[in-house]
Amino acid sequence: MTLTRSTADMAARGPAGRPGTGRAVAALVLVALAALVPLLGPSLALRGTGEAAAPGVGGVALLRGVLFAALCVPLGELFVNRLAHRFPDAPAERPYSWAMFAAVAGFVAALGLASVVSTGNLVPRAFADVDVGGLYRSRDGRLALLEVNAFLLAGLCARSRRPATQGWPLAAVVVAEALRAHPAPEQNPLPGSGLTLVHLACATLWVGGLLHVLRMLRRWHGRPAEAAGAALLGLYARVAAVLLAAVTATGVWSALRRMRADTVLEQLTTTAYGRTLLAKVILVAAVCVLALWARFRLRRAADPLTAYVPARAEVAVLGVVVAVSGLLTALPLPIRWT
Repeated sequence: MTLTRSTADMAARGPAGRPGTGRAVAALVLVALAALVPLLGPSLALRGTGEAAAPGVGGVALLRGVLFAALCVPLGELFVNRLAHRFPDAPAERPYSWAMFAAVAGFVAALGLASVVSTGNLVPRAFADVDVGGLYRSRDGRLALLEVNAFLLAGLCARSRRPATQGWPLAAVVVAEALRAHPAPEQNPLPGSGLTLVHLACATLWVGGLLHVLRMLRRWHGRPAEAAGAALLGLYARVAAVLLAAVTATGVWSALRRMRADTVLEQLTTTAYGRTLLAKVILVAAVCVLALWARFRLRRAADPLTAYVPARAEVAVLGVVVAVSGLLTALPLPIRWT
């Protein structure tokens, strides 16, 4: 009995020894904080700018944040599971997949966004306001339907014998989001869509990959698996550095396409888009500091798995970054002064 209780207690604690109840409370607080970003963020970002947001901007921002998170989770699982195959001595056990839950959340979010598109980007007040047939007559409507069907297919793939096939419909969602962010009337939409495609793909692998790495470290907790866990975290850190470089480069380039270089500093404080972008940059800078701290511990500490602590804080801040990204896509675009 004593041995069983002790083993259960160890399983309920992570590498840092934090009780499972405390982690659950912290996760709920983080989710609540992330939900407040799109709900309260629009009024704060728009205050004093003279700009007007589209109706229901808070709800749209929340749905987009959920959609982005629903992309990160399964793509991160596929990415890290492939990295883990490079270590033949690693434990065969894997944490329970969250892909199905992510597919359901993504489907609901995509369905909500499609209903908004069907009413001409207005919030439907009744089911009768939703014009499903009208979605087929517009580019944005067809992209919205593609995302709904892609998440549905991803959920079916996640429950199949070959869950890796869900990568294809999820990739279709990434492409659809890249096209949606740069409509046809925009001047030179193809370069912008390409930048968004690379930015979103790298960001989802970065965020979702770190989340799944930490889940695998918790699953592998124990002396025999510590070496494999440290090696996996180290490999992810090297790949994440490349992903971060790509996210930064494409993000800066995209911002300069939205705002001329000589007006960026002014628009970062006088427009809702600029203020939200500045908040995102500050959060990403904090993530970089945490990543460097984790990398330092991974290389220099006597126990490399002490890097778990800053890495856990890193993934928490990245969750807020995802919420801010959802808000950023819902705010009015800045004026590109000529």
